[in-house]
Amino acid sequence: MQRIVYSVYVDVPAEEHYGQSKLKYDTQEKASVTVNAFKKHYDKLVDSKLKYANSIGAKFMLFKYDDQYLTFANNFKNDFPELTGYEIINFYKIHLLYHLAERYDEILYLDFDAIPLTKESFFDRWDLSKGICVYNNNSMVKKDRDVFQSIRSPSAKYFNCQAMLIDKGLHPKNDVINTGIIGARKEDIFKLDFFGGFKDTMDLMTKLRKDTSLYPQNIVDMFRYDNETIFSYKKETNLVNIQWLDNEWHYFFDTQHFIPKETKIVHCVCKDFDAVWRKYNA
Repeated sequence: MQRIVYSVYVDVPAEEHYGQSKLKYDTQEKASVTVNAFKKHYDKLVDSKLKYANSIGAKFMLFKYDDQYLTFANNFKNDFPELTGYEIINFYKIHLLYHLAERYDEILYLDFDAIPLTKESFFDRWDLSKGICVYNNNSMVKKDRDVFQSIRSPSAKYFNCQAMLIDKGLHPKNDVINTGIIGARKEDIFKLDFFGGFKDTMDLMTKLRKDTSLYPQNIVDMFRYDNETIFSYKKETNLVNIQWLDNEWHYFFDTQHFIPKETKIVHCVCKDFDAVWRKYNA
């Protein structure tokens, strides 16, 4: 059984995070917090993942700004010039799932701000033959039609995926998947077929960004080209089995002021890495 843990770090400029979004939540100042925090804590963020992979007998790879990324990014930008650098790198991390599935049986992806706090093996805890392991942000969705949030909010992704499903004549029910931590075996990665018919998927998303026949303008303004929206859409259209990660294995550290004792992997969305290191070193 060949297993790998991987992550991605590309220094995306703050102005490349939100593109032309005019929503008040999507600011360059907000993006700068992420950019600066990653630079400040880079060594520890890499080291924590490397040590975890070593402790569970898995290979670790960090993908960075190199020729492989440049080729992918340039091709994507040529094909879809409306994409931001942030959106491209998030498609790149999904692309790497397929790249690695050619060589590895089981894969654990960690966003650069996801930090393991345990030596317990993810692969031993989760039977990946039962489906892809991801967390959902369903509880954070505001389903009111007057919702007005960030283009990256769970509400934006929920309504965007719903619109895509309705357009295809499918049931609108969907889950807001968070791809900050992904555990999967190669068979399910290929079944997801994320990039299958990708141009058609992107064309559909572009069409829906201009269509107010289904949703009011405030909702349509939140639609972008989000990897998590497509992941949810593909999960529904290709009938992929999913296992929901619990709060132990994907602790969504955002507005809280603590990290529970039982946390195995913390996803530091708020970028308060100092709080994570206190827990990590305890």
